[in-house]
Amino acid sequence: MTPAARLQAAIELLDEIIHAAREGGAAADTMIARYFKTRRYAGSKDRRAVRDLVYRAIRRSAECPASGRVAMVGLAGDDPLLVDLFDGSPHGPAPLEPGEEASSASAVPSWLLSHLPDFLDEREQAALLDRAPLDLRVNRLKASPEQALAAFPEAERLEIFPDALRLPEGSPVEQSDAWQQGLVEIQDIGSQLIARTCGAGPGMTVIDLCAGAGGKTLALAAAMGSEGRLIAADVNRDRIARLPARAERAGASFVETLLLDGSREERALAALDGQADIVLVDAPCSGTGTWRRNPEARWRLTPVRLERLRQEQARILDFAAPLVKPGGRLVYAVCSLTEEEGAMQVAAFLHRHEGWRSEDSNLPAGRIHGDGRLLTPAHDGTDGFFIAALRRS
Repeated sequence: MTPAARLQAAIELLDEIIHAAREGGAAADTMIARYFKTRRYAGSKDRRAVRDLVYRAIRRSAECPASGRVAMVGLAGDDPLLVDLFDGSPHGPAPLEPGEEASSASAVPSWLLSHLPDFLDEREQAALLDRAPLDLRVNRLKASPEQALAAFPEAERLEIFPDALRLPEGSPVEQSDAWQQGLVEIQDIGSQLIARTCGAGPGMTVIDLCAGAGGKTLALAAAMGSEGRLIAADVNRDRIARLPARAERAGASFVETLLLDGSREERALAALDGQADIVLVDAPCSGTGTWRRNPEARWRLTPVRLERLRQEQARILDFAAPLVKPGGRLVYAVCSLTEEEGAMQVAAFLHRHEGWRSEDSNLPAGRIHGDGRLLTPAHDGTDGFFIAALRRS
């Protein structure tokens, strides 16, 4: 592919990604994989170059562009070398027309700024779009940090958490013997700190109420030493169906899975009322803290969707609370930085429910914010998370 043809391919891909964002379709990574699956003529260098152009354009556009061409014209405004590729050549984009001007780059959609904490300044906002590092969690059920480091000598051990390692971006972890044998899991350090906040230990009854595919469930299993009762529940059949195989690889075969009906969770959970030492609610959220990995998620978020998520989070917290036994802990977490999903959500919970108090999670990271802690890429080198620990008296 010529450089101009790569640019045109990026424009076509962006058109598909923009349409998917507006219609609730597949994520950008999926769209890119589909695109090249039907274009076998594109070599590995072509695919890397097109993918880089696509993500550079996505990262600079906080607002959803009108088209892929508009997005790429914006990128060309930052990179004069791209301007010459709008040359009208075969398989290349048409020449730039009078009036086609680059829009200014921005990190956060303008409507969302008022929903973020005041301390998230321009530096913090820009860091939300940096490339995310590759973090590993050492699985204590099978290995020590020293054994994991021997398997990944290029890894950096993170002081923030003894079981966390950081690798160069793009490292082929899943092809390694250490990963296939369950010695390590790929997991952002922020997610690891959520599991640490729970304070799980051997012999406890622990419920991971929004478990998904079980990343945090497995971290809890390691903290419990495979002793006790650990229940992973979720309403998404496809995601939770992946957990048993992951648990077997990790040496955590004691994990129980529970598929919930999205409208009848309380009925399915009734037998567990007052039984849990710990309930983790890693709730569905806007994902504003994960833009480093999914920058096009900014194009999917709207004020209406944010409000729906806030309501869903409150509903989940309300049916999670009775599961916690007296003296037990409810840990609430979202990979979001908005006030409504974080500090305001927990304050509203404490107002609705008597007999609960907040506790500082004593994490070696994050800023104390309301009744929880807020982790951000710029401040902590993690994905963005709000984490709160609540104790039932």
